[in-house]
Amino acid sequence: MVVFFDPGQMTARLDLEAPQAEPDGQGGATVTWQVVASLWARIEPVSFVVAEEAAAESGRISHRIWVRFREDIVAGQRFRKGARVFVVRLVRDPDETGRYLVCQCEEEAR
Repeated sequence: MVVFFDPGQMTARLDLEAPQAEPDGQGGATVTWQVVASLWARIEPVSFVVAEEAAAESGRISHRIWVRFREDIVAGQRFRKGARVFVVRLVRDPDETGRYLVCQCEEEAR
């Protein structure tokens, strides 16, 4: 089944970032983030979960982010929109036609 999606709804400009491990000189590594591409996307909030951690409330917001199909988007990368960061948890082609990708993401708390 072909999914209908209006590409005119891709109004958010996001940077796709990939983790880069850099040696810290002591046998470990420091992770930095490198911009791979800038692209247009549609961000859809999906859910908000409130949890209690160490006697303080915290929340987790999940989003569905639609982008044009790319071979190089994988789980573990992230999207950035200004100060907002969306960690990619799952990537799928909704109708397997190679037109779009839907990324299930969690927004990092700032």
